[in-house]
Amino acid sequence: MVFHYPNGTPFNNNEAMKKKKQEKKKTVDFGKRGMDFEDEINQSNSYYLSRSIAVVHKKPTPVQIVKVDYPRRSAAVIKEAYFRQASTTDYNGVYKGLYLDFEAKETKNKTSFPFKNFHEHQIVHMEQCIAQQGVCFVLLWFSSLNRCFFFSGERLIHYWSEQQNGKKSLHLSTLESEGIEITLGLAPRVPYLEAVDTYIQAMKNETR
Repeated sequence: MVFHYPNGTPFNNNEAMKKKKQEKKKTVDFGKRGMDFEDEINQSNSYYLSRSIAVVHKKPTPVQIVKVDYPRRSAAVIKEAYFRQASTTDYNGVYKGLYLDFEAKETKNKTSFPFKNFHEHQIVHMEQCIAQQGVCFVLLWFSSLNRCFFFSGERLIHYWSEQQNGKKSLHLSTLESEGIEITLGLAPRVPYLEAVDTYIQAMKNETR
């Protein structure tokens, strides 16, 4: 099966799967359970949903199928498909009447988070959501340090714009001072809604 990006460039599924397997082998040890950051967020979302705390899901990637083979009546094999559009952010949902929209990223760097991990269309998407009063943020995981940070979309957009001045990454000290560090737990594993609550309260205090 052949997938194509929106610009027509073929997506090498074999290389992607190989890379995925390598990343799985090198994944950070979340309490020696062998799960990666995205898995932990998905499980946290399931925890929130099962307890009627929030409804947050990972966004599906839109795909347009263009070629299908039917080796037999009871089976169909997709041979070629295209990603309809560039993805926006990883997750969205509703919490306490607020629209949440966020991206989850991880790095092996120990001192900074490279801007190359983000795409311009994701930044534009966050700007559009924030303009509609949505709560946008990123969850950043430093796999070499076992540290997780909540960083608001507003601050990310601010620093993203500084790339024009040669800034290529978010320094760890910036995340420590302007972000919210998330301590991993058991249930939920990534209690990011606690950081959301802290962020919302801080925003309310600023407007008083």
